[in-house]
Amino acid sequence: MRLLTRSTAALGALAVAFGMLTGSAEAKGPGESESEISTSGKRSGTELVSGITYSGTTRGSGSSSGKVTPAGDWTPPACWYEPRSAKEFSTYVEGMYEETINTPGQHSYAKASVGMFRDEYKDGKYRNYNLDQADQGNWWVAVRDEDRWMEPAAQTCDRAPFWVENGDTPDVPQAVTPEILAELAYNRLRLPTAEVSLNPEQNAKVNLPTWAWLNKAAFKPVEVTAQLNVAGLDLRATTRAKPVSLKLEPGTEDAETHPASGECALGEDGSIGEPYTRGDGDRTPPCGITYLRASGDGTYPLKATITWEISWTGTGSPEPKRLPDGTFGTTRNITVQEIQAVNR
Repeated sequence: MRLLTRSTAALGALAVAFGMLTGSAEAKGPGESESEISTSGKRSGTELVSGITYSGTTRGSGSSSGKVTPAGDWTPPACWYEPRSAKEFSTYVEGMYEETINTPGQHSYAKASVGMFRDEYKDGKYRNYNLDQADQGNWWVAVRDEDRWMEPAAQTCDRAPFWVENGDTPDVPQAVTPEILAELAYNRLRLPTAEVSLNPEQNAKVNLPTWAWLNKAAFKPVEVTAQLNVAGLDLRATTRAKPVSLKLEPGTEDAETHPASGECALGEDGSIGEPYTRGDGDRTPPCGITYLRASGDGTYPLKATITWEISWTGTGSPEPKRLPDGTFGTTRNITVQEIQAVNR
């Protein structure tokens, strides 16, 4: 992080410790206990983590759910800025300073750098962390997503902690807003596995259609709410994902998909495709695959991917707004056999 001091290069590593926070608090979901995560560590009895809490479908069990993959090149923010009260910020910096100075064997350059950083906010550009103006504004600090802190995008929030008066808008593009909260909630959606029903269920036959369908009861919209309520700022956003289509990829070029695009749309009743029933032998399935060549001693990897339409609502935005669609898919191995004829 770039620091507001005379020696930016020397203090880069310390800026991460002081100004770049990680972690989040997740509200409990079904069967879960409430927990708080912090990778920034404790400093002399103090702890400073992201003030954003998440609730909803944020976790899954085992292989029954997975993380949404955004369509295209868009990704949710890897870093952003949040407010902290003058008292909270001063306590954290002083605790960091005391720990660094009093740690046996600490390098002299680290102690000097910590002192320079502390002086900037205590006796330099600012005075005593602006504690005498505590009711007039807040410190804004950079925060990195705890799961993405090594990504280049997480390093773009490189501004040192800065002061913002109440009522003013921070002059940085990634200052937290309801939309940013919605995008962060997007990254925490956990989608159900696409358990596609097939007929034949075990072994497909060459040149005979394999029917595929998804029961409407298996697919319901999921949502995550992100809320920030710190330093007098109370913002909320809920991101909702709704299944809209199923894409089948047979795992071999020697196959035909139904429809030809491989995209099976969501029906009016909320299901995808149709279950096979007796008497459908001469029909082409509305959703399925016809394999044209046997898999021999191996199998074909059939991939089923659900596309989810994602939108959000939040503070000041009661009408749903779109975010990029997301996908989540699974793969199962399919054995394809030749039809055996019996000669009499």
